[in-house]
Amino acid sequence: MNEHSKLMELAETERPQERLQRLGASALSETELLAMLLRSGSKGHNVLNIASEIINDAGSLSNLVSWDDSEFRRFKGIGKIKALQLVTVVEICRRVLAANNEANPVLDSPERIFEFMRSRTIGLEVEKFWSLCLDRKNRLIRSCEVTSGTASHSLVHPREVFREAIRHGASAIICVHNHPSGDPSPSAADIKVTRQLREASKTLGIDLLDHVITGSPSKDPNGFGYYSFQEYGIL
Repeated sequence: MNEHSKLMELAETERPQERLQRLGASALSETELLAMLLRSGSKGHNVLNIASEIINDAGSLSNLVSWDDSEFRRFKGIGKIKALQLVTVVEICRRVLAANNEANPVLDSPERIFEFMRSRTIGLEVEKFWSLCLDRKNRLIRSCEVTSGTASHSLVHPREVFREAIRHGASAIICVHNHPSGDPSPSAADIKVTRQLREASKTLGIDLLDHVITGSPSKDPNGFGYYSFQEYGIL
C-alpha cells in the first residue's frame, strides 16, 4: 500500500489533507501540520497518532528545532530518510526566519536584540558568539558570528570581536551569545570576558552598548529568556 493510501485510511473528518483543502493551512493543528509532512504511519500506528506522539514528546512544534534525525527515528513509522526530511524542513524554517530578520533593524533595547537573535539561537546545542555592528543610530550594519564553541563553552577574544567592527566601520557593537541550557544567567567566565570587551571598547573608541546572553523564557529564573549586562549595570 502506498503512502497516499495509508493516509486515506483515516476517517474523512480526520484527514488533514481534506481540512487543508477546505480550510487552508492556518486551520490545521500542530499535529495535523506534522502529519502532512509524515504522510504515512506504520502497522498499528496511523499518521495522526505518530504526529501526536512526537508533538507530546517535544512539548510543541517549535521545540522540534532542536531535534536531530536520531530523535525522530525513536518513533515507529519514521525511518532514516523520513527523519532526514524532517530535519531538513526544520532547518529551512530556521533559515527563513533568520532571513526575515536580515533587514537593518534599530537595536536599542535588550528585548529587540533578543527577538532579532531568537531565530539564530533557538535550538542550538553549542554556544556561539556574535558581534552586531551598528551605525551611529544603533541601526544594524552587519551580524557577524565570531566563534562557535563546544556543547559546554564558547571562547572569544576581544580582538576577534572588534576586528569585525573595524572591518565594517561600526560606531558601536552589541555582543550576543547563547546558553544551550536555556538559562541565560551569566557565568564567571561571561562576566570576565564582558569586562575585557568593555576595556577594549574604550581603547578603540567603539562603544560596547550591551552584551546579551540568550536562552529560553521557560528556563530563565526571571522569565525573560535573556540577560543584559547593560541592564544589570556591568557595562
